[in-house]
Amino acid sequence: MNLFKLREHKTDVRTEITAGFTTFMAMLYIVPVNASIMSASGMPYDALITATAVMTIIASILNGFWANTPIAMSVGMGLNAYFSFGLVKGMGIAWQSALGIVFVSGVLYILISMTPLRRWMIETIPMDIKRAVSAGIGAFIAFIGLEQIKIIVDSPSTLVTIGNFQDSHVLLGLFGLALAILFTLKKYKGAFILSIVLTTLFAWVAGIEKLPEEFFSMPASMAPIAFELDIPSALTLSMLPVIIIFLITDLFDTLGTLTGVGMRADLFNKKDSLPLQKTIEADAAATMLSGLAGVTSTTSFIESAAGVEEGGRTGLSAVVVGLLFILPLFLLPFFKAIPPNAIYPILIVIGVMMFSELQHIDYQDPAIKYSTFFIVLGMPLMYSITNGLLLGALVFVFINLVQGRYKQIDIAMGVLAAVALLVFFVL
Repeated sequence: MNLFKLREHKTDVRTEITAGFTTFMAMLYIVPVNASIMSASGMPYDALITATAVMTIIASILNGFWANTPIAMSVGMGLNAYFSFGLVKGMGIAWQSALGIVFVSGVLYILISMTPLRRWMIETIPMDIKRAVSAGIGAFIAFIGLEQIKIIVDSPSTLVTIGNFQDSHVLLGLFGLALAILFTLKKYKGAFILSIVLTTLFAWVAGIEKLPEEFFSMPASMAPIAFELDIPSALTLSMLPVIIIFLITDLFDTLGTLTGVGMRADLFNKKDSLPLQKTIEADAAATMLSGLAGVTSTTSFIESAAGVEEGGRTGLSAVVVGLLFILPLFLLPFFKAIPPNAIYPILIVIGVMMFSELQHIDYQDPAIKYSTFFIVLGMPLMYSITNGLLLGALVFVFINLVQGRYKQIDIAMGVLAAVALLVFFVL
């Protein structure tokens, strides 16, 4: 175990295994949730179950050995919803082309993670804009969750309206949402997977959904989605804004997670930037591989904090997480029997968590205030993370120009505003 330098990190094998198991339980929900969300694009559910578990195994073990940090990785929430509902359903892009976008963004991510451009991207976009993007994505995925549960439905007169709360499936979704919120507030370990399991059991007992005849099977094949990406269709001018969105969202999401978890466990410090650098590199490599495997971008999971709280300090805990994700490969019948309304409440709760970033924003700056408004409302109302961010960047530059604050226009924001003009008024 000298590979993980346990003694130097003041930990031991037992502690790392316990931490890994804790993180595994906290993020197990991603397997059925991601498969359910991405299958809305027309991709086969069975293959997505396998691909999600496989990419979690690869990404977590890769980070454990390469970076030696207790950060587990899997398919990121937010971008998977954008993949299915924003790109495939919203823009009419084939899922094969959308996977090509994921792959290209992963390649760019790798290049950026190995050059000074990474630091430039991180530092030139204002922190408050990053927070607004996080909140906007939270609003977007929460809106999708509310829509899928049918708590809100479309209306010809008011665009959206309240759903039928006498419908048993809607009530099931409300029950699942109540459990997810309750367990999260109580800080239960594995709160999300616990709420999914209990909501599913209730649906079976109440007769809302059928009880599966079996719970275990051999893993489904990834063949229907693996290596089915269409790269040439992603390498077009019209796809450039989408590629940028995948790139910066994954980068900021990873950095936000690493900052939060790292501060808690003192994993990353200014004197030694190598662990942080290597964790980002592992995340970038896994993102590229995820496009090949047939899922959206991987990212560092904030649920790793659960393992850190249990004492996890090295890559051994991440390796344990990866190995434990072999188990879901054999639970396909169980996952297929989970009702959608037991899964989509998780999107709403995660959306609320991301939305809370708004509390840290400086609303005294007019450019920040207006751009935040358009980013946060633009993403769900336009059903597009891309358009919401580009609209916010355009407003940010416009307000600063009107006020004569030219030096406040960061290079990255200027580039995004230029892309916005191209997308909105030319393409």
